[in-house]
Amino acid sequence: MRLPCNTSPPLFPIPIPQSPTSNPPFIPNWTKKALIGALSFGLLISSPSSLALHSPSSLQFPPEYCREQDSEDRAETGSDSGFTNEGVVEEAWEIVNDSFLDAGRRRWSPETWQRKKEDIRSTSIQTRSKAHEIIKRMLASLGDPYTRFLSPEQFSKMARYDLSGIGINIREVPDENGSVKLKVLGLVLDGPAHSAGVRQGDEVLSVNGMDVAGKSAFEVLSLLQGPNETSVTLKVKHGNCGPIQSIEVERQVAARTPVFYRFDKMENSGASVGYIRLKEFNALARKDLVIAMKRLQDMGASYFILDLRDNLGGLVQAGIEIAKLFLNEGDTVIYTVGRDPQYQQTIVADAAPLTKAPLIVLVNNNTASASEIVASALHDNCRAVLVGERTFGKGLIQSVFELHDGSGVVVTVGKYVTPNHKDLNGNGIEPDYHNFPAWSDIERQLSRCKQVQKG
Repeated sequence: MRLPCNTSPPLFPIPIPQSPTSNPPFIPNWTKKALIGALSFGLLISSPSSLALHSPSSLQFPPEYCREQDSEDRAETGSDSGFTNEGVVEEAWEIVNDSFLDAGRRRWSPETWQRKKEDIRSTSIQTRSKAHEIIKRMLASLGDPYTRFLSPEQFSKMARYDLSGIGINIREVPDENGSVKLKVLGLVLDGPAHSAGVRQGDEVLSVNGMDVAGKSAFEVLSLLQGPNETSVTLKVKHGNCGPIQSIEVERQVAARTPVFYRFDKMENSGASVGYIRLKEFNALARKDLVIAMKRLQDMGASYFILDLRDNLGGLVQAGIEIAKLFLNEGDTVIYTVGRDPQYQQTIVADAAPLTKAPLIVLVNNNTASASEIVASALHDNCRAVLVGERTFGKGLIQSVFELHDGSGVVVTVGKYVTPNHKDLNGNGIEPDYHNFPAWSDIERQLSRCKQVQKG
């Protein structure tokens, strides 16, 4: 048999409305939290050397109070003008001290890092540019290629990228009663939502008439997306005390589907195969992949190929949600490891799989980050065999923190560990086959894998 190519028969894109793949919008520094988005990105593009950011299920915020104007004013100003140069450097030091994970380089220790703080306090820093140079040298001493400084200009560019398509970022915020509210904790100033009247701190109640109670922030962001210049209606509660208002917002950015598919008959065996190519993990990837899977099943596909070759990553949360589509309830998708408890998680599938048909995942040395999470989850749970080349090996988690002067630091805060407890970073995943096997071999291998798992 041969590896399926991407040209014949033709691939069919999912013909549905699209929206952008991008980074979360601005979260003001007064929240004192990281700007954390579940995606792989550099400033503008996705690549193996870029960041693989992880979004925890919720962020902790202070008790609610009814001061909408206060939070809006702070969001507009964006920084504390009275913060000293020494204070900016020490703020960066504290972020590393609290969160940095030394992923095997052994260049960081509490003792050596404490000495740097003493050096900062004994130095008079006359200019902001000098403060930034000190931060750069301080971060470089960690020997981590992903931990770095962002100038105010770089941070501003990053912060204005928009995942929703209307210029907002939504986070799950627990209240004092233990329930979770979906709140607007980032706004692109003068963006579509801000111009229409959505404000920092608003609670999102519904999207196009659909109640969003119980939904994740990721699900709600997906509901917001659609074709360019169409509208979406949000019902929001302003601040913590009302009033409730329905606001119509016009979408301003279009995006493309990352999913292409075809129905095929494999040579020699005559097997009916559904082939799906996934170019990246954007916010539409799961929705579009489900559509493709159902159409291929209706065509009679009894085997599936998921092509992740040259897929450099994207939204990590999208990768996790796609892996869950093929796993049994309770199967482990991925482990996250970090010094901070919020980065110590076991992520498991929470529903029955979309299909139990045998699955091949095609990988190569440009299969990275979110793609490796999917490949390892399906492989280690005996749902798929991997065919191709060893994957790239990008398994670190970075968070982006804003400093008081509008600059930022990108810090490695955790790493991904596969269901079989293998460290992804720097290792990648070795495929089961380098050449395309017979489907009968695939079925035997998956059967043996399940027997070994049962012990």
